[in-house]
Amino acid sequence: MLVHGAFHHPFLLYSFRDRPFCPSETNSNSIIVSTMPLKNDSFPSSAAFDTINETLQADQAERKNAISQAKTIVCFNLKNEKGEEKSWYLDLKNKGEVGQGAAPEGAKADVTLSLSDSDFAQLVSGKANAQRLFMGGKLKIKGNIMKATKMEPILKKAQGKAKL
Repeated sequence: MLVHGAFHHPFLLYSFRDRPFCPSETNSNSIIVSTMPLKNDSFPSSAAFDTINETLQADQAERKNAISQAKTIVCFNLKNEKGEEKSWYLDLKNKGEVGQGAAPEGAKADVTLSLSDSDFAQLVSGKANAQRLFMGGKLKIKGNIMKATKMEPILKKAQGKAKL
């Protein structure tokens, strides 16, 4: 299985550190997350996904709480100024992680949010309101709209840390 650019197998996992993964370094409650950046230079607001992921990974108890409360996978489809589109997901159903693509391998997003890169930057920085973006036609929601509201606490925690 591919986990953010690392092979997830006890003998094959390289987590972009200076040495190979050693199974004795983790316990059964550990979640292995690569340090591979999620930022894409063509999408300036994508740096927020690294911040959100760092927020989730910083406190295991908080991550478990976010998963138990949200129980959802959210896909963000962003469109940049050149018209290019790229997706990232926020998994608050299984592992409590952020990754590139529509959903983690073997899973499906419960809700997909489509918006411009600049509007996402405004949303994450707290300068824009999701409801106003939606009402103004700048935010399109596909899937369970109520699930989209479940990610709000994580976005709020990341707001102060995001450097966009």
